Amino acid sequence: MEQILSHNNSSSSSSNNGNNDHSGNDIINWFEDVSKNAGSVQTQMLSRIMKQNFGVEYLKKWLGDYNIQEMDACALESLFTSVVPLSTHADFEPFIQRLADGDTSPLLTQQPITTLSLSSGTTDGRQKFLPFTRHSAQTTLQIFTLSAAYISRVYPIREGGRILEFIYGSNRYKTKGGLTVGTATTHYYTSEEFKIKQEKTKTFTCSPDEVISGGDYNQTTYCHLLLGLFFSEQVEFITSAFVYSMVQAFHSFEEVWREICSDIRDGTLSSRIKSPKMRSAVLDIISPNSHLASKLEAACYELEVVDWFGLIPKLWPNAKYLYSIMTGSMQPYLDKVRHYANGLPLVSAGYGSTESWIGLNLDPSLPPEKVTFTVVPTFSYFEFIPLYRHQQGCTSDADDFLEEKPIPLSQIKVGQDYELVLTTFTGLYRYRLGDVVEVTGFHNGTPKLNFVCRRKLILTVNIDKNTERDLQLVVEKGSKLLRKAKAELVDFTSYADISIQPGHYVIYWEIKGEVEDKVLDACCNEMDISFADHGYVVSRKTNSIGPLQLCIVEKGTFKKILDNFIANGAALSQFKTPRCTNNHHILTILNTCIVKKFLSTAYSSNQPSNI
Repeated sequence: MEQILSHNNSSSSSSNNGNNDHSGNDIINWFEDVSKNAGSVQTQMLSRIMKQNFGVEYLKKWLGDYNIQEMDACALESLFTSVVPLSTHADFEPFIQRLADGDTSPLLTQQPITTLSLSSGTTDGRQKFLPFTRHSAQTTLQIFTLSAAYISRVYPIREGGRILEFIYGSNRYKTKGGLTVGTATTHYYTSEEFKIKQEKTKTFTCSPDEVISGGDYNQTTYCHLLLGLFFSEQVEFITSAFVYSMVQAFHSFEEVWREICSDIRDGTLSSRIKSPKMRSAVLDIISPNSHLASKLEAACYELEVVDWFGLIPKLWPNAKYLYSIMTGSMQPYLDKVRHYANGLPLVSAGYGSTESWIGLNLDPSLPPEKVTFTVVPTFSYFEFIPLYRHQQGCTSDADDFLEEKPIPLSQIKVGQDYELVLTTFTGLYRYRLGDVVEVTGFHNGTPKLNFVCRRKLILTVNIDKNTERDLQLVVEKGSKLLRKAKAELVDFTSYADISIQPGHYVIYWEIKGEVEDKVLDACCNEMDISFADHGYVVSRKTNSIGPLQLCIVEKGTFKKILDNFIANGAALSQFKTPRCTNNHHILTILNTCIVKKFLSTAYSSNQPSNI
């Protein structure tokens, strides 16, 4: 069992490209073993976590009187799930704060915690501290390596090639007690595991550390693009943490391509790059190449004419695929990335959070909309809270789910919705992640999950409850009318406005292209009538929820939201546009950038629509 639980580090970080099938097969065989025995592997994982962290302060309250070191794994699992309560971040906050302030006693783990990760903060507008350990970096390396092994079976790449990675480290700082704080991605990019991944796979990122950790995402993006094009013939695939970052980078390229071609022609670097370390590192790599510059310029003139359709295969002719997180809140960007990709395969990356990695995509050939995530049972101990929709008209203070007691991985059923609960090696115990997932099937004995929504991210005014997924479906229906008018939805978010009665939904759109008011009016009505939630429909018919409001914001508004997010210490690689927000700073940006407003007349033909 020990061999199953911990795949050897040297082999888990070995090459998984087309020229090294042996190590790729090794890690796939390892995963096949653990997935066949997922239930028992999970029991053993919990035993390892508990015995490794025996005696920590957080657990003493419930387990202090038990000699868990002498207990067998099944008895320990039964005890743990019966006496340790479910938790949220608020339960760990005092302990994490003590760690940050310099308390070195074993509060959450027996291993000293020297690093803290910052969550993205896009759910509730507040970044949270979470423990980060060597285990965090090792599981990141492992999921990337495991994913690469499955991808290489479908899209093999050349050894010695390069990866154009739109990755961004944020500035790190020290707490009062000397702990290093930064995003989880930043910690990984500076870890030994990130170097191991490149050395073992013999595929190297185009950008040096000085670019990745530059701290200014505009300068970093420019250098990523410049170096990616300098090595354009060698690039095997293109990747980013979230597909949003990729879309942002290519949108930026539309503005700066002339400067980049000039830099490649002369072997220089634009004055927009202010960081001395970044300048020095990039100038050490590039050299004058007039032939490549002329070739790129000619391609860009052609691409401008077709609105940059097919930009990626045109400029990176040997790229095999694009790899990024493309599900959940990233799905609205798929149309744009497909526009740039012109048929190049989109491979959806694994499913995880700052707290833990959860699952991977075993079928890289599937389009992102159809991807499911297969749980890796060695990453954490997973429990699942069964969720049931309320009967129509019923209300809940939290959301529209009723819940039952958590169950282990071995007891879950296909077709059922669950909230994920994690117990991790990094000191989180029965931690409610807040993600709602649906079990769509099994790979051997481990479940395949479809991400449904975040429990907290809901629109609600009265008895209505609409999730992030509900909103995305509604916006997709409304934006079809935009596309017919030859316009494009750049980004969107929403807000449940209860400052006036009756309360109503506000949806903010940033659009590209000229659109007549009558089209936007129709979009507004289409979205209002498309919310299928029974509570919403009844409330609209009785006017206990007011007409939906569509607000069109000026070009660059969502870029301002991103800039605000970055200014508060986060990294671009973490950013996800919040689909539903009540964050004061975001709403201030949105409301000061409104250029047009429309009110729905979907439930009443007597109201004026353009206001």
